[in-house]
Amino acid sequence: MPDISHYIIIAPPILLALSFHEYAHGWVANRLGDPTARLAGRLTMNPLSHLDLMGTIMIFLVHIGWAKPVPVNPYNLHNPRRDIVWVSLAGPGANLLLALIFGLIIRSFNSGGLFESIILPKPVVIALIYGIVINIALAIFNLIPIPPLDGSRILGGLLPPELESKYRKLDRAGPMLVLALVMGGYLLNIPILWWIIKPFLKFFSIMFAGIDLSNL
Repeated sequence: MPDISHYIIIAPPILLALSFHEYAHGWVANRLGDPTARLAGRLTMNPLSHLDLMGTIMIFLVHIGWAKPVPVNPYNLHNPRRDIVWVSLAGPGANLLLALIFGLIIRSFNSGGLFESIILPKPVVIALIYGIVINIALAIFNLIPIPPLDGSRILGGLLPPELESKYRKLDRAGPMLVLALVMGGYLLNIPILWWIIKPFLKFFSIMFAGIDLSNL
């Protein structure tokens, strides 16, 4: 089991990933006409405004978790069906942007394409690697089309209205399905969620950092 120093090293990229994800939702919503997150004090990078206790614990345990969703009122948006798609895409997009930035830092200090070739202090390398892995994993996890994940709002906004109303019947059961995905892999050793995320983690980590991080 990792010691306390390991958690101290990976805490900053985890908190940054969660905070930037929620900030991006609120920022795009505000730009598209909905000031709800801004008026609620959630348009901030302060992690204390966004953290959910259980979601944060889960991300330390299994590298998948969640923050408190920023409040969005779709009726304030200029074009609710279209704009809610952009608002929902903003969070995963922000995580992929962070993963890209961390990956470019790795590339700039890596001459051989291997961990041993990264000319940085070990704690910094660990933080950067976790920053890439966690941000990619969060982005892909949130794009799964199960309520209340971002992917469900994206899919709902793209479906014809009559199909969206049927799809929204999943809203009540969605949180339990998400919890089953996360906890199933952790407690029952059935890594369904990892099977979904791993191919994307391999693709994006190679693209961003030049290293396959899917087998860590």
